[in-house]
Amino acid sequence: MIPVKYDNLMNTAKTRILFLCTGNSCRSQMAEGWTRHLGGDRVAASFAGIAAHGQNPRAIQVMSEAGVDISGQQSRRLTPTMLEWADWVVTVCGHADEQCPVLPAGIKKLHWPLRDPAKAQGSEDEIMAVFRASRDNIKQRVTALLEELNHLR
Repeated sequence: MIPVKYDNLMNTAKTRILFLCTGNSCRSQMAEGWTRHLGGDRVAASFAGIAAHGQNPRAIQVMSEAGVDISGQQSRRLTPTMLEWADWVVTVCGHADEQCPVLPAGIKKLHWPLRDPAKAQGSEDEIMAVFRASRDNIKQRVTALLEELNHLR
């Protein structure tokens, strides 16, 4: 994936969505991948975290199974520039929602209280089932958000 250049997108007509998570290794990266995959040229998506914990290989694997490549994404910490870039900020966990800084005027915020698949326990099959369920839940939420954005246009 080509990294988002926030300064080059400031005047774009696309709706800009920033997914914010605590560790930025699973949920926000899957949400960005689905938005890029399903949203086409209607949206620009990015992701960030309160911290940057790297990439989770299981998230990469389950997204790949669904035909979405997130392997080139890099975990990154939230910056003020990212917030200024966004039209929408979607927090994907409670901690990120609580720690989200005050947003610049005009930015819309959504909260998706998603469980962290990285905390799943059990056999590898059980853990992967949690990751797949998370992937599918995120896809449904992204699809609904994209539909809502279409109605707002």
